[in-house]
Amino acid sequence: MATSNTDIVIIGGGHNGLVCAFYLARKGFKVTVLERRDVVGGAAVTEEFHPGFRNSVASYTVSLLNPKVIHDLDLHRHGLKVVERKMSNFLPIDKKQYLATGGDRTYAEVAKFSQRDADQLDAYNTRLDVIADVLRDLILVTPPNMVEGGFVQALPELLKSATIGRKLSKLDTTARRDLLALFSQSAGDWLDGWFESDPIKAVYGFDGVVGAYASPYTPGTAYVLLHHVFGEVNGKKGAWGHAIGGMGAITQAMAKAAREKGVDIRTGVSVREVLIEHGQAAGVVTDAGDVIRAEKVVSNIHPQLLFQKLVDPAHLPGDFNERMTRYRSGSATFRMNVALSELPKFSCLPTPGDHHTAGIIVAPSLDYMDRAYMDARRDGWSKEPIVEMVISSTLDDTLAPKGKHVASLFCQHVQPVLSGGRSWDDHREEVADLMIATVDRMAPGFKKSVLGRMVLSPLDLERKLALVGGDIFHGQLNLDQLFSARPTLGHGNYRAPLKGLYLCGSGTHPGGGVTGAPGHNAAREILRDCGLA
Repeated sequence: MATSNTDIVIIGGGHNGLVCAFYLARKGFKVTVLERRDVVGGAAVTEEFHPGFRNSVASYTVSLLNPKVIHDLDLHRHGLKVVERKMSNFLPIDKKQYLATGGDRTYAEVAKFSQRDADQLDAYNTRLDVIADVLRDLILVTPPNMVEGGFVQALPELLKSATIGRKLSKLDTTARRDLLALFSQSAGDWLDGWFESDPIKAVYGFDGVVGAYASPYTPGTAYVLLHHVFGEVNGKKGAWGHAIGGMGAITQAMAKAAREKGVDIRTGVSVREVLIEHGQAAGVVTDAGDVIRAEKVVSNIHPQLLFQKLVDPAHLPGDFNERMTRYRSGSATFRMNVALSELPKFSCLPTPGDHHTAGIIVAPSLDYMDRAYMDARRDGWSKEPIVEMVISSTLDDTLAPKGKHVASLFCQHVQPVLSGGRSWDDHREEVADLMIATVDRMAPGFKKSVLGRMVLSPLDLERKLALVGGDIFHGQLNLDQLFSARPTLGHGNYRAPLKGLYLCGSGTHPGGGVTGAPGHNAAREILRDCGLA
């Protein structure tokens, strides 16, 4: 057993851990990052899954990556290149009809189904953008924290609340009402209030259930919809894009930036325990028994893994342990990567075109999505599932052999943990076949074009990437698990109940997605505690 020393040790080499490490090392700290897998990046990695075919394993598209993080880490200098989709979304409806969205085409496309809905688009987007702009300003803000004690202890948090209050006070009455609706309503109720035709509601409504184990009519899904419009690509708000080389290109660029500042990144090192001495974090113990002592420990892993696996509960308040037990984590995600001999030929639009670069949504209505959720709740998986397909190789020829393609299939709904004592190990291939067949119904011949596939059930996502319940967000994005209450009220400021222990992952504000914001914000709070911010 070896013992070594560092200033700060970070558990988990996912994108937020790398971002946090960069900012801390930039201030002169000796930072060590420990990653369980043999590659850094967490859920944002690119791997070869079939001979000659590479793809983003889990996270698969770019939009939410924060511009300040991109700038500060100089990611473009370190090799990152992001290209925009030529079409935002493509919704095949049946053998003849489809909806295509993005840019100038959206108005005419929606008018095919409803002139009234087409005329509503500008107002809808303007109203949503007002809210998104205000909340976008809060992404890099540390939430006000509930504190024990008197006025002196509470004053800093009160001032922080006042600053946020001033931002929100700039909203007019209409925007304030919209803000309340978006935080409390379902995506379905919100969209039903705006539009009458199914296709446009389906395209927008998909963002309300993506990664969530919920119906589009579940209260709170309107916020999930809003969460997905915060992003931008190359300065264009609301756009979605692709990182050349896959999502791993983002985290490899981050790792280069961190190493340039002196960060020691170690792969293949799993942490067994957070070392606690005299009531505070003092380092970590690895699975190999090595001790790495540090003044501060930062966790980029799921909050439940940290507090239920690595920290002895005896060192934590009883109520905090109870809240962590109740912390809701688990999405309805069934993730696949497929190698294709050719592009899919959709019955409604068989020729190659911009739609092959889009987010292709197989779920023609909110009712379809609602039934998919109900099926999964009852049976374990949807009989007619929701599938979003992104064919990354249409924008990036480095991923597949010439003339061939790779596609990401983001599939819902499935139970995070199968009921009735069943295991995903016994049903993985059966459900994968169903997902392929679902796309094949819209694009006959798709099944025959599949040369190889990588299948990740919720259980596989948990085992491979430490996503508890397959949850891509490190915890559901519900009102009681957002902002100051993420992961729980009293610890929304990136500080754990133990002195010297911090959180920098997606289980903190502003939540999931490849943003880099939690890592950025946590680093700022650590530096503040060191008197350097």
